Amino acid sequence: MEKTSHGNYDVATEALKNYADMVRRVCFIYLRNYADVEDAFQDVFLKLMQSETKFEDEEHIKAWLCRVAINKCKDMCKSFFRKNVSSIEDIEIPFEDKVESDVMTAVLSLPPKYKDVVYLFYYEDYTVPEIAKLLGIKENTIYSNLHRARELLKKELGGLEI
Repeated sequence: MEKTSHGNYDVATEALKNYADMVRRVCFIYLRNYADVEDAFQDVFLKLMQSETKFEDEEHIKAWLCRVAINKCKDMCKSFFRKNVSSIEDIEIPFEDKVESDVMTAVLSLPPKYKDVVYLFYYEDYTVPEIAKLLGIKENTIYSNLHRARELLKKELGGLEI
C-alpha cells in the first residue's frame, strides 16, 4: 500500500474507517477513561497521518496501529498527572451479558504483560507468532504469558471457562 503525496492522509482515512473501534478498545483496556481514550485515539491517527511508513498491506497497518496505541497508552499511564490523581474506582463496563462483563473486568485486572496477550489473542484474533512480532517478544514467552493469564483468570472467575 503506497502513501500519497499528502503523506499517509489517504491511508489514515481508510484506517480510521476500518480500525477505529479496535484502536478505541485497545486504548480503553489501558486507560479506562473516556477522555483519555479519545486523546490517545486522536494521537494514534495523527501519528499515522504524519508517518513516513510505507505499509505493505492491511495487516501491517492494523499491527502498526495496535502497537502505536499500546505504546501511547503506556506513556499516558506513566505520566505524572495520571500517577498523582485519584481515579474513579468502580468503572461500569456496559455489556449485555453478565458473564462477558465479568470476563472483561477480570481481563482488565491482569498485569499488563498478560492483559496485552489476552486482548490481542482473544479480542483481536492475532495468532501467537503475530503477537510475538507485534510486541517484540519471543513466541514461547507469549505462550507462557497466555497460559499464566488463563490460570489467573480461572482463579478470578471461579473456574469459568474463557
